[in-house]
Amino acid sequence: MSFEWLKRYMPRSLYGRAALILVLPVITLQLVVSIVFVQRHFEDVTEQLSREAARAVNLAIDMARNDQSAFQLGLQPIPVEAAPSQDQRRWYDLTGIVVMRVLHQRVTGLEAIEIPDDSQVILYINASGQTWRVALARGRASPTNAHQLFVNMVFFGVLMTVIAFLYLRNQLRPITRLADAAEAFGRGRVVRYAPSGATEVRAAGNAFLDMRNRIERHIEQRTMMLSGVSHDLRTPITRLRLGLSLLDHEDREPLEQDVEDMQRLIDTFLDFARGDAETAENEPTDIFDLIHSIIQDGQRAGQAVTIGLLTGEGLVPVRPRALRRAIENLVGNATRYGTKCKVSATLTDKSLRIRVEDDGPGIAPEDRDSALKPFVRLDPARNQDRGSGVGLGLAIAADIARAHGGVLRLGESDELGGLRADIVIAL
Repeated sequence: MSFEWLKRYMPRSLYGRAALILVLPVITLQLVVSIVFVQRHFEDVTEQLSREAARAVNLAIDMARNDQSAFQLGLQPIPVEAAPSQDQRRWYDLTGIVVMRVLHQRVTGLEAIEIPDDSQVILYINASGQTWRVALARGRASPTNAHQLFVNMVFFGVLMTVIAFLYLRNQLRPITRLADAAEAFGRGRVVRYAPSGATEVRAAGNAFLDMRNRIERHIEQRTMMLSGVSHDLRTPITRLRLGLSLLDHEDREPLEQDVEDMQRLIDTFLDFARGDAETAENEPTDIFDLIHSIIQDGQRAGQAVTIGLLTGEGLVPVRPRALRRAIENLVGNATRYGTKCKVSATLTDKSLRIRVEDDGPGIAPEDRDSALKPFVRLDPARNQDRGSGVGLGLAIAADIARAHGGVLRLGESDELGGLRADIVIAL
């Protein structure tokens, strides 16, 4: 039997599900006790008491016909029109239902019953043409401690549930701290975390710390390796430049271009490695000022880049250096493969979206996921005559977006017709 339909009604969080597991048995137990004990015990006791009250009322009516001293038993003759036409009780008086049913079955000539409160039961009886009003103490017809049972059951049930909730919250807090530390590390931030809580949670916390340390060591080793390679290559590159300076201009120019490409490739590799190893803290940053600065630098460098629509206001906690590198990579790709580029941004209370559009050939929808992977070059989709690359520009931008808890999305520009790259960061 499938219970898939039930899943959409269940809580999503571990705390909600644990609370549901805790509350359901308590409510179920109270319902079972209420139904079984109240129905099986109080109804039986109420029927017995009501039958005895009915015998006493019948006997008092017989005595009242011939003996006026029977008025001391609570009997009072009243006019016929003074009697109510139907039974009356409070809607929540459940035991009153049993009392009325038994008395109607057992009392001769009973016309109506009133149960106005918990202190008395009033009967209206027609005997030999005379209407009698009979007032009985409620305790003679039904037990009086039914409400005490409900009050005690509900009170102690709520009390124990609150205590269990407090204990449950303390047990789930270490799991929440572990989840926060893992989420922060996934966004490129390292927060202090010490395993605590139950044995299983401590084991998971220690495993997370070991994993985090291994990843940090791996990133550090890779960065040091690339830095060392870059440092070692600079010396022979410098010698090549010195050697090329002795050649004629016609022979020297293409070789110098190759050396410049080698230097640019090395710098790109280092940028990619630093993007993974970046551990700077977020700073409140004016995104629009940052974009204006990037556009001005690009225009001074001869890039055909303009500013589009900027909506919203306020400071956003980001890593300005990393975000600048991501936007510059997108602008560089746009101006390399297109003739013009436009940068726009939208800031709301929930998200930040930075959009870079160009009028180039774009990227086919089936190749967009691959374009975000490192060292992937889509030569057929992009114009190689505009420049050469190593396939790290979009990968670096995607990594920086993920480090901010966001994503880099590629699409087709509706306005310029080329590639549209959106950095979307949830706030």
